Amino acid sequence: MAILSQLLDPNEREVKRHLSVARAINALEPELKELDDPGLRARSDELRERARGGEDLDELLIEAFALCREAGRRTVGLRHFDVQLVGGIVLHQGKIAEMKTGEGKTLVASLALYLNALAGKGVHLVTVNDYLARRDAGWMAPIYHLLGMTVGVNVGSTATYVYDPEYVDETHPDPRLQHLRPASKKEAYGADITYATNSELAFDYLRDNMARDLEQCSQRDLNYGIVDEVDSILIDEARTPHIISGQSDESTDKYYQYARWAARLTEGEDYEVDLKHKSASLTETGIAKMERWTGIKNIYDLENVIEAHQINQALKAKALFLRDRDYLVKDAEVVIVDEFTGRTMPGRRWSDGLHQAVEAKEGVKVQQEQKTIATITVQNYFRQYEKLAGMTGTAVTEAEEFHKIYGLDVVVIPTHRPMVREDSSDVIYKTEKSKFDAVIDEIVEMNKLSRPVLVGTVSVEKSERLSKMLERRGVKHNVLNAKQHEREAAVVAEAGQPAAVTIATNMAGRGTDIVLGQGVTHVGGLHIIGTERHESRRIDNQLRGRAGRQGDPGSSRFFISLEDDLMKIFGPAAERIGRLMESLEVEPIEHPWVARSIASAQKKVEGMHFDARKHVVEYGDVMNKQRQIVDEERRKVLEGADARGNILGYVREIIQKGVDQHCQSRHAENWDLEGLVQYLSAYLPLAPGTQIPDEALTKGPDGL
Repeated sequence: MAILSQLLDPNEREVKRHLSVARAINALEPELKELDDPGLRARSDELRERARGGEDLDELLIEAFALCREAGRRTVGLRHFDVQLVGGIVLHQGKIAEMKTGEGKTLVASLALYLNALAGKGVHLVTVNDYLARRDAGWMAPIYHLLGMTVGVNVGSTATYVYDPEYVDETHPDPRLQHLRPASKKEAYGADITYATNSELAFDYLRDNMARDLEQCSQRDLNYGIVDEVDSILIDEARTPHIISGQSDESTDKYYQYARWAARLTEGEDYEVDLKHKSASLTETGIAKMERWTGIKNIYDLENVIEAHQINQALKAKALFLRDRDYLVKDAEVVIVDEFTGRTMPGRRWSDGLHQAVEAKEGVKVQQEQKTIATITVQNYFRQYEKLAGMTGTAVTEAEEFHKIYGLDVVVIPTHRPMVREDSSDVIYKTEKSKFDAVIDEIVEMNKLSRPVLVGTVSVEKSERLSKMLERRGVKHNVLNAKQHEREAAVVAEAGQPAAVTIATNMAGRGTDIVLGQGVTHVGGLHIIGTERHESRRIDNQLRGRAGRQGDPGSSRFFISLEDDLMKIFGPAAERIGRLMESLEVEPIEHPWVARSIASAQKKVEGMHFDARKHVVEYGDVMNKQRQIVDEERRKVLEGADARGNILGYVREIIQKGVDQHCQSRHAENWDLEGLVQYLSAYLPLAPGTQIPDEALTKGPDGL
């Protein structure tokens, strides 16, 4: 049966097919090792000429990958493994490569970036934050430079660079970043390979389409892009629009008043909360109170739609948005916490008056609502690339969404060394208190063995609660959450040391490699403790993936209680588990049925979120088509196209449409000439009292 499943597994077959290509790449290695650096560069220049002459990149892949591997060995001391070559092939084919933590995604991307840059149309490597864009560009740039490629970095209006080995910034503590020379956006985008953040790419696209002069435009055509942490950008951020906005002149006083009224409402009596759909709604009692306080006879009348919206936002701010979970109050400002990474997002604001409602609730200064000038969703921006690829440690659970929305297939890349991490079954408790007590006991036990422990929490508030409990037990530990994000690199560097205890929100789940200290492999490696299941299985898998990197030993276990948010969302499953506990008179319980119930709950939530994102795409597609038409016409004008000819063409279309509507009859006496003039007046500058000339009536509809 196992042999049959291997024969039928399309992922397995694809990997084997690519491994045969890897063997052909390996065969070139001895020959390329004999070349000096100028000889290697000359071979790269030959490939570039062939690519720009129109030769298919697939024909160049074997030699290009072999050159890139040899350049990596010479410049940064890293030689691509065979499974990394497989990952590079998958990326070149415009697919998603799922690679476990520590398997070298940054190095894998260099293969596909180099190959696709040969055509000279520009390629992008997209990262989730500024630090990773700069780090990866500075780290990989010597490979590209040896092969004759230029490298740009774009992470903000004042943070654009190009790699220049002649330039040295000795003040920078990271030697990999000392050769990044400040440059213009145009220069960064003009490079063969550009590393950038997803938000900066989208904002530059919007700015280019608002430019009044071609010189102000910076982006080239969207040719080929690799999205790092593709699930974070294309799924978690999919519903987040990128907006360029201007100030509104509306008063902000009303937000404070609505917040005060919302604070007086009682859950259950005045409003109801639906955690499953993340919504809150007033009951009849709550509506009556709001109408009395506002003096509005019917707040849901069409004429009161703005007031009703603001009341609903004040209610959402009170009932659904929690301080130290969804946001922090820092320097008298409300700063959003990313629910997927646990990192703060300075400068980001919730739209539709929600951010103002939260500011009013917290009693800080309410900033004026912004008017949208230009906007694009992550989905619509990235679907414009001629070829798109991605890489992440966790994609296969969202394979259906990647395929349906982006046309991207997921290929799971095997690890270089076998995975030996032990993932234990979940243990479930009745109350959050008993769960946290058990978590502390497990940390203490691991601490006695000198094993490092990483504890994942879902919020700042819960990480601080666990920290206080550990202090009472006298356990030395570090806390990593949105409040301490500046210490992230230092905390992560210590997290793999013997007896280290690190409590972290989701921010420790991405872009961080925990290296084990001396002797840790002999005591079992890093132990992961999850204190709650996330709505998405992917986020749980990311936390688990911190342990067991590159064949290291490690283990993981999740502790769950019936009071956790996920269990509250799916009450019936939690109630069944509670009844089972009571009948068995045992706590905690550890049973495969429990694990299946939780996985089922997570799948349902993932399905709901997928549906919501799908609706965003369907709605956005209508807007996107309109925007693309306008952007294309605008670009033609900037590029000096015959504007007069274009405008006369539009005028002819308008006149033709008007004639078709109002002059269908063959007989002129049946034409609605007044209607035609009225229709044309809406589009053309016709003087009042304009009439159709008599001679036009003799020419028939076609001549008119």
